[in-house]
Amino acid sequence: MAVSFDLIDALKRCLRAQGMTYRDLAARVKLSEAAVKRMFSRRAMSLLRLEQICDVLDVGLAELSAEAARGRTAMARLSEAQEQALVSEPALLLALFLTLNRWRQDDVLAHFGFTQAQWTGLLVKLDRLGIIELMPGNRGRALTARNFRWRADGPMERYFRHTLLGDYFADPFDGEQDALLLLSGSLSIDGIKQLRQRLEEVAREFDALLARDATLSPQERVGVSLVLAQKPWLLQLFHPYRRSQA
Repeated sequence: MAVSFDLIDALKRCLRAQGMTYRDLAARVKLSEAAVKRMFSRRAMSLLRLEQICDVLDVGLAELSAEAARGRTAMARLSEAQEQALVSEPALLLALFLTLNRWRQDDVLAHFGFTQAQWTGLLVKLDRLGIIELMPGNRGRALTARNFRWRADGPMERYFRHTLLGDYFADPFDGEQDALLLLSGSLSIDGIKQLRQRLEEVAREFDALLARDATLSPQERVGVSLVLAQKPWLLQLFHPYRRSQA
């Protein structure tokens, strides 16, 4: 009985790590949300149902058993050293992106110019950094939460501001899948707080969509980057016209 409890607790952690709710899972396994909640709250499900949920999460039973034995909580944030290692080696950052998005080795080798030995080496590095756990068959299990955040003013955020930001905005946003809204105005402090809450809601929705589509093949997915930001700011070109507030 204790083993089944551990497996179901591990299943809960996998759901959280992928940002998947009971409602999302219910839709995928064709059950009501109430039925899924009962199944988890009573910690009782058939082996067939367990395998079905593992298929949805793209997690093998052996991987789930290892997670049950570990009982480890997914990281919500990387350390400074971990981020710096990713920034220092772009191929390693790509390997993490592909692992988080659940790319299989065959798809990686078909779409990117890595040899199997090179891909294995990158996964080993991520494993040694404590960011993923390398599983049999060169499957990488992320030790981060699916919706982990980069450190504020950490190596990755600085790298994005100084190096990647220009690349991100270099091309026009004129494709069917593109969107760029440049908005500026004056708000009350309460209005700014409300806007920030909405941005956080959009970020959570982005995480949920990533989890929903994680099991699709690479051919069915498109890499997407979303930049959400707000700050009190006035264009520098307006500064010469401002009166001194001294």
